[in-house]
Amino acid sequence: MKISENWLRTWVNPAIDSETLSDQLTMLGLEVDDLTPAAKPFTGVVVGEVLTVEQHPDADRLRVTTVNIGTGEPLQIVCGAPNVRVAMKVPVATIGAVLPGDFKIKKGKLRGVESQGMLCGASEIDLEDKIDGLLELPADAPIGINIREYLNLDDHVIDISITPNRGDCFSVRGIAREIGVINKLPVTAPEIKEVSSTITDQKQVNVDTEGCPRYLGRVIKNVNTKAATPAWMEQALARSGIRQHSILVDITNYVLIELGQPLHAFDGGKVQGSVHVRQANTKEKLVLLNDQEIELTEDVMVIADDEKALAIAGIMGGLSSSVTDETTEIFLESAFFAPLYIAGRARRYGLHTDASQRYERGVDFELPMIAMHRASQLIQELAGGEFGPITVAEKVELLPKREAIELKQAQVDQLLGYQVESSFITDALQRLGCHVTENAEGEWTVVPPSYRYDMAIYQDLIEEIARIHGYDNIQISLPVIDVQLAKHQDQFDLNQLRQTLVTLGYQEAISFSFADLKLEKQLNSLVNPLVLANPISSDLAVMRSTLLSSLIPCVQHNINRQQNRVRFFELGLRFDYQNAQSIDDLKQIPTLAMVAVGAKHAESWHGKAQPMDFFDLKGEVEEVLAAGRVKVEYVRTEREWLHPGQSADIIVDGKSVGYLGRLHPSLEDALDLGITWVVELDQLAVLQTYVSNFTELSRFPSVRRDIALLINDKINVSEIQQLIEKTGGALLNSTWLFDVYTGQGVENGKRSLAFALLWQHPSRTLEDAEIKSGMDNIIQVLENTYQATLRAS
Repeated sequence: MKISENWLRTWVNPAIDSETLSDQLTMLGLEVDDLTPAAKPFTGVVVGEVLTVEQHPDADRLRVTTVNIGTGEPLQIVCGAPNVRVAMKVPVATIGAVLPGDFKIKKGKLRGVESQGMLCGASEIDLEDKIDGLLELPADAPIGINIREYLNLDDHVIDISITPNRGDCFSVRGIAREIGVINKLPVTAPEIKEVSSTITDQKQVNVDTEGCPRYLGRVIKNVNTKAATPAWMEQALARSGIRQHSILVDITNYVLIELGQPLHAFDGGKVQGSVHVRQANTKEKLVLLNDQEIELTEDVMVIADDEKALAIAGIMGGLSSSVTDETTEIFLESAFFAPLYIAGRARRYGLHTDASQRYERGVDFELPMIAMHRASQLIQELAGGEFGPITVAEKVELLPKREAIELKQAQVDQLLGYQVESSFITDALQRLGCHVTENAEGEWTVVPPSYRYDMAIYQDLIEEIARIHGYDNIQISLPVIDVQLAKHQDQFDLNQLRQTLVTLGYQEAISFSFADLKLEKQLNSLVNPLVLANPISSDLAVMRSTLLSSLIPCVQHNINRQQNRVRFFELGLRFDYQNAQSIDDLKQIPTLAMVAVGAKHAESWHGKAQPMDFFDLKGEVEEVLAAGRVKVEYVRTEREWLHPGQSADIIVDGKSVGYLGRLHPSLEDALDLGITWVVELDQLAVLQTYVSNFTELSRFPSVRRDIALLINDKINVSEIQQLIEKTGGALLNSTWLFDVYTGQGVENGKRSLAFALLWQHPSRTLEDAEIKSGMDNIIQVLENTYQATLRAS
């Protein structure tokens, strides 16, 4: 947003220079992008009046003029401008003047005639040329006054970047409020006089949408739409980046920049019947002021008459009801439109207007009446007219509510990290326009003003206190932290899990939670996944019950592009449909999935590529689980999509937390994959927290005993090992399987399993009788439980 510094200083004028003013705005959160002089430096130019104009004796295109600059004898100046004439007021560069570009004016002769200066066009004093010729000044311009003073050329244009939450600062009024607060100065608004109605004409206004809680309208007749825009208004608008149009448009634009309230003037003679604020009809069409024809939708709010739409509310008017030079009657609109009913509508039609920019961010809902009076006052002064009564249509219950916010001194101190005096807090909030009530306990009840939509919670108030107190004044201090050390826990978090998997050679995949129904059924024919009502594509049509339905297409994609060794993992959600009667019963389960295709290791010079097998995969899973300190067991799985002899369920604390293994060969063929190894684990089980318990290492020797059993080959080794550990007692330190044998000497249906048993006492040497007792007990239990027998050597 661009505003004139001089215009701003008519509202509030701190005793600081332009640079300091800009710095203050930036530190208030209103970043100044640029501070530009209204005109480049020049000297020696004054207002002059042309007294005579005569033809140059030796040049057809030159004129010899005499010009009064109020210093005695008139100056003789040769001029070639086509519009020079007697009695016109023009800028005169006198002898010794220095114009922009370091152009110096000297006494000289043009075609033999002496010239004592130069009559200037707009470009000579760094203004925009609107005509080919001299810059004509108003007839009442004082002769001899410095042109920089007369045209306010020592002014600056301040270009401010307004953040989306500060819609209240899109005006001179809003910026002046901020400057007044930081400098503790009163803000002096221009005197706004109510214009009394002189006629009874008015239009009925019907509001049929919740998007317009307040709408004001006024009929004004016999307006002189051809009246000239005064120089002061034209200058203020130009320095705000707005070009001059007609007197009515210029007045509404001026009020917009001055107060921040968008206004719109309709040609009253073109409005048929009543005015309606409503939602657009489906496929209703409207030709806008920029000649763009658009097709409206039902979520677009319009201003209409009894026959048709006249404007997009809060964005742009229509061509059919626009004001022209022939207009004598207008209907002036000043309204509050709810931000959510305006937001996004302008962009939809490729529009960006000053009105939509403000309404989207929120306009002061108490401002429409003030703006109506201000616009009426300016119209009466500059264009005349007869004024009807102001029509007000409003639904007060739909206006934004200014809820009270409770604030405590302790909250301020805690959030800022330093103490701010309570008197400063009260004063700052009041100067910001808040209604503040303070009690004896150092607590405040604060009601934000109508123009501050960004104040809703106590943190917003503290932010304002810090802003007004000054970020430069924030004290440097170390934070005070009351630390209560908790019992240390070995926590295995997601980042550690990711790092472990990456170290194993896997790459993380991030995919949609949606999957292909066909693939879901191939992986589990019993699953009945939730179908999306509006899927992105046909292969992302259901909520996945397994992360494999997301990872397998990634593997296929890579294999099809000559990547023969693929390792992926994903941390994401899968959806459990079991016993789900509705979407509310749907369970979202955080899951880790791994998939591996190709050789065990990447091709290298120091060894042949070895195919990956079940135990390689199991080793990688144990790397992950050991990193998380999870005690795990493996049980043969019955999952239909896995190879029956090369897969297992993973058991933790007696519960299945996932599986690992190879895809079923028939599924590998159907998916056009090679041998594919997969893992799926409950993420929460992997990330369980375990408290480390240290046990002192025994300084006494351990004793190893081996036992070889003939046992039914259908019995899982893990069950046998668990029974040995349970039966061995406290002195059995560890046990492991070191040999498996089938073949000659072992009858069909059985196998020989050899276990190593390590015995150790923490505080003394073991005796043979203790070890023998433990071994005998283990053998007896195995014989009774599994009909196991000792194998003869």
